Amino acid sequence: MSMKTDRKNPTYYLRWLAAFSVALLLMQTPALPADWPMWGGTPDRNMVSDQTGLPTEWDIDTGAGIKWAVDLGSQTYGNPVVAEGMVFVGTNNEAPRDENVIGDKGILMAFRESDGEFLWQIASDKLQQGRVNDWPYQGVCSSPLIQDGVLYYVDNRSQVLAVNIRARDAEGNPIPEIVWTYDMMEELGNHPHNMSNSSPVIYGDLLYINTSNGQDETHVNIPAPRSPALIALNKTTGELVWEDASPGERILHGQWSTPTLAEIDGEMQVVHAQGDGWVRGFDAITGEKLWEFDSNPKDSVWPRTRNELISTPVAYEGLIYVANGQDPEHGEGVGHLYAIDPTMRGDITESGMVWHYEDIRRAISTPSIQDGIVYIPDFSGFVHAVDAYTGEQIWKYDMLAAMWGSTLLADGKLYFGDEDGDVVIIEAGREMNVIAETNMGSSVYSTPVPSNGVLYIGTRNMLYAVNGTAGTDAGR
Repeated sequence: MSMKTDRKNPTYYLRWLAAFSVALLLMQTPALPADWPMWGGTPDRNMVSDQTGLPTEWDIDTGAGIKWAVDLGSQTYGNPVVAEGMVFVGTNNEAPRDENVIGDKGILMAFRESDGEFLWQIASDKLQQGRVNDWPYQGVCSSPLIQDGVLYYVDNRSQVLAVNIRARDAEGNPIPEIVWTYDMMEELGNHPHNMSNSSPVIYGDLLYINTSNGQDETHVNIPAPRSPALIALNKTTGELVWEDASPGERILHGQWSTPTLAEIDGEMQVVHAQGDGWVRGFDAITGEKLWEFDSNPKDSVWPRTRNELISTPVAYEGLIYVANGQDPEHGEGVGHLYAIDPTMRGDITESGMVWHYEDIRRAISTPSIQDGIVYIPDFSGFVHAVDAYTGEQIWKYDMLAAMWGSTLLADGKLYFGDEDGDVVIIEAGREMNVIAETNMGSSVYSTPVPSNGVLYIGTRNMLYAVNGTAGTDAGR
């Protein structure tokens, strides 16, 4: 039932209060019209921006079109986010900014948006268990979320941190002020496999996090099957509100997909792609599981043909879109892309499947969807354009290199990069037209990000701010 009519339900007033709080927060929070404050830009995780005038040509060798460029560590996987005049990105400590911070660490860096000046960093020690929980030199792999002056992120130690980014020292310089920390290994007994990776999302007072709970080094045993895959924390206090451990003993490897918020029939759902290969939808307030969908054919066999879910689900026009795949270390293989109806309840593997697209390899990327077309890369390097309503292929483009990131759609153009360091721009639509291709000099594991007329491209070890022609009035 909807919030409007379900007044006898005890959660009705909680829902109303959450919706009111969100509206009040939006009225009170000053924000530039075209910031990119989270993974995907908005809680539905659709990699689409309304900004115009973004660049199509630049040269990193001559500096043409480059507003600024900064050194990162030696490995950078998380997307940059931009808010409140700052740019934030996770990396490692292989290009040290502080001589007192020595050795392998997880690093969250903050730069000034206007000129790329380094402002501050938060360093996290590596877990002593090593690569089973905290893979060497991978740093901080998730993207932060910024709301109302507070930055939320998951570090390499399986900790959720809330950081006041409006804090200043005695001289007025910006500094990070940690508000609270929630240790998922200590509090939940979870066992992150290889790396903790979740980009948070918020609804009302609740912060949603994927725990990355998974297998041990044997790839057979699951040390903490009762530990949750998805949790909701109070964003102000860091206290646990609800949890879900649906995958249990069925976790195939790790759990690295990040949660999505979807408004379905006037109510908010948290949609999470989990480590047993099932996508699940939950009531955003209570955590009640509403539906679940198996993303693998019933005759599939792990690890040859059965996949886990690493891609982030995207909500678009009342449906959920998601592709499955495996850890890139497992190489290439068969994948699946689905459109799912989240209004159904229970096991909706058959009843909720709108369409199933099979001409795709394993994918760890998140779709961009606009004008009835789904754009998504697979790990083998093919970018697919698929009809959002029928699942029919429109076109397919071969990058000739592995793709870890996703497509960004802005101003009628698709931006995406690959492991060879090439960034390609294709005209969005049913006719495939390549506009430009530029090599960034190093692997591009993340997704291009637009903010206030500037395109941010993170490579393995650099962050570039590329000038566009639009001003800050271009918004999302």
